This record gives sequence, C-alpha cells and structure tokens, in this order.
Amino acid sequence: MSSPITAARYGKDNVRVYKVHRDEKTGVQTVVEMTVCVLLEGEIDTSYTKADNSVVVATDSIKNTIYILAKQNPVTPPELFGSILGNHFVTKYPHIHAAHTSIVTHRWTRMTIDGKPHPHSFLRDGEETRNVQVDVVEKAQSIGIDIRSSLAKLTVLKSTNSQFWGFLRDEYTTLPETWDRILSTDVDATWQWQKFAGIEAVRAAVPRFDATWAAAREITLKTFAEDNSASVQNTMYKMAEQILERQPLLETVEYALPNKHYFEIDLSWHKGLKNTGKDAEVYAPQGGPNGLIKCTVGRKSKAKL
Repeated sequence: MSSPITAARYGKDNVRVYKVHRDEKTGVQTVVEMTVCVLLEGEIDTSYTKADNSVVVATDSIKNTIYILAKQNPVTPPELFGSILGNHFVTKYPHIHAAHTSIVTHRWTRMTIDGKPHPHSFLRDGEETRNVQVDVVEKAQSIGIDIRSSLAKLTVLKSTNSQFWGFLRDEYTTLPETWDRILSTDVDATWQWQKFAGIEAVRAAVPRFDATWAAAREITLKTFAEDNSASVQNTMYKMAEQILERQPLLETVEYALPNKHYFEIDLSWHKGLKNTGKDAEVYAPQGGPNGLIKCTVGRKSKAKL
C-alpha cells in the first residue's frame, strides 16, 4: 500500500549571516547579524515516496542562495529580505510553490566612547531579538506574502505598581492577594501584517516595518513602566490596542508574557528581622514554575494595502 504525503517541507536551518555596510565617505560601518531558516514546499512528494531526488533543491544550495542574495540585496528591514528570499525560490523553481523564511536578527548596539558614537565598534547589550516569519505562497499564478514581525527576549522588571487581587478563590487556592508586587517578564510580541500582493507591495511598505517595530517596542516599554498594572492580562491588552492604533496595516497583535516571580523571604526567625510586606527588601528570584499569559488582539475593520 502506498500512503499519501499529507504535508511536507524541507530546507536549511540555522544559517548564520553577518553583513557589514561601510560608508566610504564617513568611515561609519553598520552591522547586521542574523540566523535564517528557509523551508520549501511544492511538488516534492516523490523525493519521500519514490526516492526521486530530482525534485530536491539541495539544502546546501538554499544556504548558498541566502548568502548570495544577502550580498546582492539589502538585509534590512528583515521583512523585506525574507520576502526577497521567498520570492526567489517560488519564481526560480517551477515546482516550488511556497517558501517559509524565518529570520532572527541579533542585537548589536553601537558603542559610545568618550560621549561619541564609535564608527565601527558594537556591544551585545541583551538577548533581545527582532524576528520575522515570511511565507511566500504561489497560487493560480499569483504570489501572496504573509509577514509576522516580532520582538522577543526583551527582559523587563519594575519593583512596584503591579497588583493582583480579586481573582477566583476556591479549595485549590493558596495565593494571597497583593496590591503591590514586583513584575518581571520576557516580552514576546508579534504583529501580523495584512497579506501583501507580491514583492513590490512589500517594497512599498519598507518604511513601515522599522517604524512599527520601533513603535511596538516603545509602546511596550512605556506601558509596562507607567501602567499601575491590575494584572498582566490587562497591561498586555493595553499594549496591543496602542500598537494596532499606531499602524493601521496590522491585522493582529499577539503577546506572550511569562510572569517571572520574585518571592518575599520571611526572615523573622532571625532575631525578629522584618522582611515581608512593607518591610520587604530582599527577595528570592524564581526559576519555575511560572505564570504564562497570552492574548491576541485584532481590529474590527481592516485597511487595504
């Protein structure tokens, strides 16, 4: 019996790419470091069922293509570079009908030396990354491009102005209510763009990508810092609403926020030392378990690209 393939994709993962742009006039250099994954779909079933490798674009060729297109094209914003990669594979190979590209852009921040930005030196000031997922799909001789942009591993903490009370209590509940606690999380925020009708539509939207990433980051940090949070749920909803308002070409904004706990330590056993409630100063950071709160916020009406 020959069983059908119901889904198949393959490609090259963990392709590390570093590109430097050198401004010959000023001597200033700009660097971008990425980890890229490209997976292909199409008429490739026989490579699985018949050992027919004639339909396989070798993953080494995919890797080389990533390097060559990075040399020939801008790699920023990553939404554009991901679209260029995907468009290449579905137009170059007639039997490939979808290309799925994920790009993780690693953070390099220009050094400030003696109060001045250094022209060619950078530091890694956190694990935060800027990520994109680009799906280029060919249907009925037309190409549609779906883009999801995100920021991840943005670690934040505030030492007050976070509450959690009024939650459901029953025989399983031991958590006390609190009107003042430490709030810390690793921000993972994703925004879904409306579908683009081909690579030229993506090129036309290039200024929006960086601006929206910057706005999403600024809104996230400002809301986190200033909101007297009634809950992680309510604070993340406020963030998502503001991002949707700022960029009308987004369909949804999604947050996933782990609640990284810091527990008070009762030190009263040592000579009556007070370290709980209003007297708490020393805490024990926790690894796990932790809360994990997610939400996706959409809009009632959609703008057109």
